[in-house]
Amino acid sequence: MTGHQPLPFVEHLRRMRHLKATAAADDAGSGGNPSAKLWELTDLSANEFAEEAARFYGLDRVALQELLAAEPLVAPFSQRFLRETLLFPYRSAGGAVVLAIADPTDQAARRAAEIVLGTDFALKVASFEDLSIVLDRRLADDGNEVGQGESEGLPQLREDDIESLRDLASGAPVVRAVNDLLEKAVELRASDIHIEPFQSGLVVRLRIDGLLRPVPAPAGVLPQAVISRIKIIASLNIAERRLPQDGAARLRIGRTDIDIRVAIMPAQHGESAVIRILPKDRGLLVVDKLGFSPPDEVKLRRLLKLPHGMIVITGPTGSGKTTTLATILSILNEPSRKILTIEDPVEYEIPGVNQSQVKPAIGLTFATALRSFVRQDPDVIMVGEVRDAETAHVAVHAALTGHLVLTTLHTETAAAALPRLLDLGVEAYLLRSTLRAVIAQRLVRQLCERCKTAQPLTEADFAEDPRLPALGLRLGEITYHPRGCERCGGTGYRGRLGVFEVLEVDNELRGLIGEKTDGHKIDQAAIRAGMTTMLDDGLAKCRAGLTSPSEILRVTTAR
Repeated sequence: MTGHQPLPFVEHLRRMRHLKATAAADDAGSGGNPSAKLWELTDLSANEFAEEAARFYGLDRVALQELLAAEPLVAPFSQRFLRETLLFPYRSAGGAVVLAIADPTDQAARRAAEIVLGTDFALKVASFEDLSIVLDRRLADDGNEVGQGESEGLPQLREDDIESLRDLASGAPVVRAVNDLLEKAVELRASDIHIEPFQSGLVVRLRIDGLLRPVPAPAGVLPQAVISRIKIIASLNIAERRLPQDGAARLRIGRTDIDIRVAIMPAQHGESAVIRILPKDRGLLVVDKLGFSPPDEVKLRRLLKLPHGMIVITGPTGSGKTTTLATILSILNEPSRKILTIEDPVEYEIPGVNQSQVKPAIGLTFATALRSFVRQDPDVIMVGEVRDAETAHVAVHAALTGHLVLTTLHTETAAAALPRLLDLGVEAYLLRSTLRAVIAQRLVRQLCERCKTAQPLTEADFAEDPRLPALGLRLGEITYHPRGCERCGGTGYRGRLGVFEVLEVDNELRGLIGEKTDGHKIDQAAIRAGMTTMLDDGLAKCRAGLTSPSEILRVTTAR
């Protein structure tokens, strides 16, 4: 806690047996928001933690319903300050000024609130999740009142007025607007920010758990200035508006460091920008968190014991292929192995693994890096993606000469990877010798554990979605469905997990690999040999209550 003395409350939680067995009291004050850190060390929900804090400090508790119904007093505060300190000032139904706070011992935040509000306010305790929700809604409403990214009353710039645009993009309003947008994206666990120019102004959407969600656009700033600010952050040329540009940056947002990847594309009404927020949490790189079924996990671990050959992971953009590859590398990462990777971009930094990023501008492509890799005496080589014939040829020859090669392809199913590699010019006899397995995957949203509901399937459900029988579901069967609560932001889903099919290339499948390989025949042969398809894997996760039938049908198709 910022200048706090958290230990008495820690001792209280310890006496009440709320601290986890592995939690150390010192951890409560290390990094990030210490009060939030302390909560993570307990077995309490956000609301239960707030109840304990209110009881311990002798303060009143305030619920989400009261916060949402109250008149907000957020205008005099900066959005960044409110989000970082988790404060929500409001006027109660009786007219009293109240400050809702997650951490009652944050003296610095309370003193700042006194300067703005005066000393005549009541202090109440709210949960971290409730404050995040109400701040998200009220600060968004506050932005709407100013204007949805409209540029009325703002200085107009000529197309060639680059210096003025640079000055405007470096000004406090634009810097604050872009920082607030990045903070909101991190807070809502977004993987991408899409900023798109239209005739009416900027439209901003965040991709959360795989689906895009609109959010208020930065208000009171020029759209060109917002895009220019993003270019400055990513070290791009703000004078170039006719060609696509790609860049990257490492930023400190709030109390966390993030890596971003920026892609700028010219559009009809300006330039659109996509900011990819790259994951930094190496705790994700555990097989259990990916969602492999026990039989598929056994197959995967057996494949990773092979001394050489090629393992391919397939799926569309954003289906989690890189996370699966990074997890496999974490399993293989031992002092006895030398691992080299060439990626675009390097998303997960793994200590002990030699990772390189492609730089096409200077000639460092997947193919040229691979040629150099084989002279580095590696045991394992990871190629971010096979995009062309040259990369495919070098990767196959690396596998042929005694290396374990891991890579990705963009195909619909695991079996479709074989004709795709042949289409890229790989000879059939080389593919038979080197390809060991193909893993296809998709990501589905995981049902919120707090609010998911179980209900039997009715005739109305089958009439509404005739695809349900394709999943193998029957009338009256119990499935789980989203409902929505404050924890999941009303969506009914929180987090994602994978659905997989693991195709092992056995002798029967090798016999089917020829110059005119039929992906459908390979698929059917693999299913006969016991391969669990993504649809079957998804059905098992539905029955286990991890996701809903609609999610499986959203990302997979029946064979």
